[in-house]
Amino acid sequence: MAAKFILKMSGEQFMFNLQSANGQTVLTSERYTTKAAATSGIASVKKNAADDRMYEMTGSGQRFNLKAGNGQVIGGSQNYASGAAAKDGMDAVKRAAAEALVDAQT
Repeated sequence: MAAKFILKMSGEQFMFNLQSANGQTVLTSERYTTKAAATSGIASVKKNAADDRMYEMTGSGQRFNLKAGNGQVIGGSQNYASGAAAKDGMDAVKRAAAEALVDAQT
């Protein structure tokens, strides 16, 4: 299975999850008011995921956010059991994002 962005509705808004090749969700987006904005968010993940400077650790180092060049949070991770596991999650985002296809379910 290839990595993919799953673009879907959440209530009246749009959001996406990045799933790694093993089917695990490694990044969940913020909510967007339009499908076009969510699609732009996916493009921003693809552009910024490889850059370590775009990540920030949160929640006592057991979560992370990925930010765009303008400092806005594009998406965040789940809670991990340790900082090392969170760093593994960041690495999974880095590996998956660039080549991930978009599965638009809207």
